[in-house]
Amino acid sequence: MGSHANHPYHLVNPSPWPLVMAFSALGLAAGAVMFMHDYPAGHWVMIAAACAVIYVSFRWWRDVIAEGIVDHAHTVPVQTGLRFGMGLFIMSEVMFFFAFFWVFFSASLHPIVPIADFEQMWGSVAGAWPPATIEPLETWDLPFLNTLILLLSGTTVTWAHHALLVNDRKGLINGLALTVLLGATFTCLQAYEYHHAAFGFKDGIYPAVFYMATGFHGAHVLIGTIFLAVNLVRAIKGQLSPKGHLGFEFAAWYWHFVDVVWLFLFAWVYWWGGA
Repeated sequence: MGSHANHPYHLVNPSPWPLVMAFSALGLAAGAVMFMHDYPAGHWVMIAAACAVIYVSFRWWRDVIAEGIVDHAHTVPVQTGLRFGMGLFIMSEVMFFFAFFWVFFSASLHPIVPIADFEQMWGSVAGAWPPATIEPLETWDLPFLNTLILLLSGTTVTWAHHALLVNDRKGLINGLALTVLLGATFTCLQAYEYHHAAFGFKDGIYPAVFYMATGFHGAHVLIGTIFLAVNLVRAIKGQLSPKGHLGFEFAAWYWHFVDVVWLFLFAWVYWWGGA
């Protein structure tokens, strides 16, 4: 919550959540590294820190929602600042995925195969992409179906947004419910795809890039689905209005970003890179 003053800006009261979140995120990163290097109890550290991150996120966002609804602190200048913050966050996510595409094109445009010469020194020869030992996934099977699902979810979330702007509460709830359902369906189909893939994460550069890029995108889909589900609950409770729905607006931005990233993944990793 924040104090009232003779200016349009919102000065928040001291909160423990930024500090607790920082240590929780540090614990999550450390636990993940310990887990990947087979340290004892590494997975427990990672799980405990992940639970802490989820708990702090819930409490922190609850406070932010209360600032807007109870404290009426989300004035026009505050909303502008929050929009800039969300936009910069999405830009940071763009750069995050840019790194994966950089690695993908570096490996696929100039594929090499390591060889050992007579002096046991490592050299390389020109290779093929996908590598000859890899059987890529069928582009026009589950990947294409998931593409249609995400594109449809982009239309349903836009439908929900326009319904909210015209104060159509039923359309808002139906559009959000369909979007959440489509997001969950995408996640289940991708898990099925991973389970039936003919290659594992450690089978070379192609699987490593494939699982890192599509896996982190899948994580973003899961986060976006939860983001939208929270807004669905808020919509059912009547907490969203045509002039006060920053949380839903940001969830829609995030969801469209996830859609665009998948289109690049489908076009380059699945279609062009798997041909």
